[in-house]
Amino acid sequence: MIYIHIPFCKSRCLYCDFFSTTSLDLRSRFVQSLLLEMKGRSEEMRSARANTIYIGGGTPSQMLPSDLKALFDALQCISPIEEGAEVTIECNPDDITSEFIEGLLATPVNRVSMGVQCMNDDLLHLLNRRHTADQARKAVKMLRESGYHNISLDLMYGLPGQTMEMWQSDVDELLSMRVPHLSAYSLQWEEGTPLYRMLEMGKVNEAPEELSVEMYRYLVETTRLAGMEHYEISNFALPGMRARHNSGYWRNEAYVGLGPGAHSYDGMAKRSSNPPDLLGYIRSAGLPQQEVEILDEDALYEEYVLKSLRTMDGMDIGLLAPKYREYALKMVLPHILAGRVERHGDVLRLTEEGIFVSNDVMSDMML
Repeated sequence: MIYIHIPFCKSRCLYCDFFSTTSLDLRSRFVQSLLLEMKGRSEEMRSARANTIYIGGGTPSQMLPSDLKALFDALQCISPIEEGAEVTIECNPDDITSEFIEGLLATPVNRVSMGVQCMNDDLLHLLNRRHTADQARKAVKMLRESGYHNISLDLMYGLPGQTMEMWQSDVDELLSMRVPHLSAYSLQWEEGTPLYRMLEMGKVNEAPEELSVEMYRYLVETTRLAGMEHYEISNFALPGMRARHNSGYWRNEAYVGLGPGAHSYDGMAKRSSNPPDLLGYIRSAGLPQQEVEILDEDALYEEYVLKSLRTMDGMDIGLLAPKYREYALKMVLPHILAGRVERHGDVLRLTEEGIFVSNDVMSDMML
């Protein structure tokens, strides 16, 4: 698996704490450094395999078509994209123009993940999103007419001022589009973001926890009625349309992360990351000094709990060393008795009620 971080945004959303910049004039220099990083890490990339590729950010749809083509041409030479690979790019709805799609069609991209967030223009404006609800509708239509049918849409709930009626309308409309994949996330109030400062100044209020739970419950119920699998806590897919790249993360597969701020994992115990510094990345010719962490047995156990219990595939305790297996069973037993976790042989899975308190279940199973 290969992840490429594109650190550019035309403007910053008020809630976002991901590494990005609005310095679009640095795009060409960034691409040159990215190509050098690919070359310098070619052996690592070939080992991880290009069976899925994810272009994230930032806002990758802010890249020039010629730069995207150069990126994929280099990738194809260094670590050939495997036949049938899932190749995803994140996009903003207002970037979906006929010109952008024409450029995208010249690349191997076969899946588009689009940040809709909500379908209420007042809320979009509050969050400093650049698009409108109508632009999101038109973007889905344009992508389909161009032959892109593997589309994932992102939604957010628990937004300041968002009512249950607004949320129900958003969910119902997106489900009516019959896109094969939805991701939905509760708003996270990240310190240092403009939205968090607005909260501190009393300009906005947090949504009540009970409302956020009710919103999530509505999402779970309506996606099920629409025939979608709730295959991970925040992700829903029509049969056969799970996000293969993200599923690889939850299965603990190896991946290479390219670009400033990107993370990598060797599939065993080594994690590494590039510093979130675009100018430093450019100065280093795409080979910055990485931060490296070697996970010990305890950390690997906790990683497995966090990743596996997020999914409907669950946690196979038969894969654990005896001491961790015994510990996991002891700590999860109260949740099994309370109906929050079900056990099928060696596999532990969150029940529907357990999903609503998943953080509590996972926390109890930590060392």
